[in-house]
Amino acid sequence: EIVPIEVLGFDGSTSTFAVDEHPRRDTTMEKLADLKVIHPEIEGFSITAGNASGVNDAAGALMLASMDAAKGNGSEVIARILGWTSIGVDPVRMGMGGVEVITKLLDRTGRKTSDIKLWEINEAFASVPVAACKVLGLDEDTVNIAGSGCSIGHPIAASGARMLCTLINDLKRAGGGLGVASMCAGGGQGGAVLVEV
Repeated sequence: EIVPIEVLGFDGSTSTFAVDEHPRRDTTMEKLADLKVIHPEIEGFSITAGNASGVNDAAGALMLASMDAAKGNGSEVIARILGWTSIGVDPVRMGMGGVEVITKLLDRTGRKTSDIKLWEINEAFASVPVAACKVLGLDEDTVNIAGSGCSIGHPIAASGARMLCTLINDLKRAGGGLGVASMCAGGGQGGAVLVEV
């Protein structure tokens, strides 16, 4: 999903940017366990550089169209959006916006968690998908199967496009089905979309 691009330098030279700096292939459980907690003075606080997402430079684009428009211009339809919604929770519970919005989306679309093949739940912090699995009873093997914000990166304004592309590609490789992408946002917001491949 990372496309190599030519970058023009200030001196007029060009170079190819092909590998993002965020995915760290040499990460191990031992290295993650050795990372320092960001606020050790707060009892029970466990956020480290390893379970919080990095902020990446990125851009993303998706083409949305009605089925008639897509068929009319010969575009290949790779997925259908079946529903979307947003929510706000008390800002003190910020990460739960990305969890609670899933319940609202499923209710709105008449689906159950068991109807969903794959989940892409953005990780500004790893605790968000962990909470989703516990609260909603999700099978961890169906959540963020290609990694998410902590491993791939969190390119703020492009995260939604990144998440949908990852989810659609994962569903395609898995033979199709329903998928949900969900994210929390600052101030207690949450957004989610249901797609079918």
